[in-house]
Amino acid sequence: MEQKLRRDRNLGDNLRRLRNASGFSQEKLCAELQRRGCDIGRTTYAKYEAGELNVRVSVLLALKRLYGCPFDAFFAGLDTADDAEA
Repeated sequence: MEQKLRRDRNLGDNLRRLRNASGFSQEKLCAELQRRGCDIGRTTYAKYEAGELNVRVSVLLALKRLYGCPFDAFFAGLDTADDAEA
C-alpha cells in the first residue's frame, strides 16, 4: 500500500510541476480544461496533485494536448528500483 501511495504522490508532483511550468493556477488550468471539453473541477484536480485520487485517462489526454508534452512527463520518477521489486 505504501508503494502505491508514493507512486500517486510522485504523479501528483509531476502534475504540479507541469502546471507550474505552464504558468497555470489550479483554477485557471481547470477553466482551460473545461473550455476544451474536459469537465474537471479545481477540488478534484487538487486531489490529483495531492495523490489522493487517481487521474482519469481522459484528463491525462487533455493535459497532454494542453501542455504539448509526452506521456513520459506525467510518469517521470515513478519507475524506481523500489517499484521494480514490487
